[in-house]
Amino acid sequence: MIVIYTSPGCSSCRKVKTYLKDNHLDFIEKNIFNTLLNRNEIKYLISRTDNGTDDIISKRSKIIQENKVDIESMSINELCDFIVENPSILKRPIIIDDRNLQVGYDEEEIALFNKLHTISGCEKECPHFEVCGDARGECD
Repeated sequence: MIVIYTSPGCSSCRKVKTYLKDNHLDFIEKNIFNTLLNRNEIKYLISRTDNGTDDIISKRSKIIQENKVDIESMSINELCDFIVENPSILKRPIIIDDRNLQVGYDEEEIALFNKLHTISGCEKECPHFEVCGDARGECD
């Protein structure tokens, strides 16, 4: 299942949701201001990144800039607490499934995300199996 972390007023978040809907991909949306992330969820997101906190935290955010917060000096628990208290420091949207993580909206990357999700995530029980299973030569 695809999960997207969004915020109100985020144009990139709207584009991702539109793309996923247009391509008939089911997803769960988590508005980071309405549904606060917990420590385990934050740790999981960080563990799935290629470049650690640089991938998901906006160091240009107002909170970090004005308070001169040094993310690098924080322990993982301090960082998780800081994100829980200040979810606006997260880059958006964050798109994740069981195999992929993408931050932001980029047409080429979202198309690749879609292709990887369809190829790796479609089983015979999937309502779209006839389409993507057929593309892989798995349908009778």
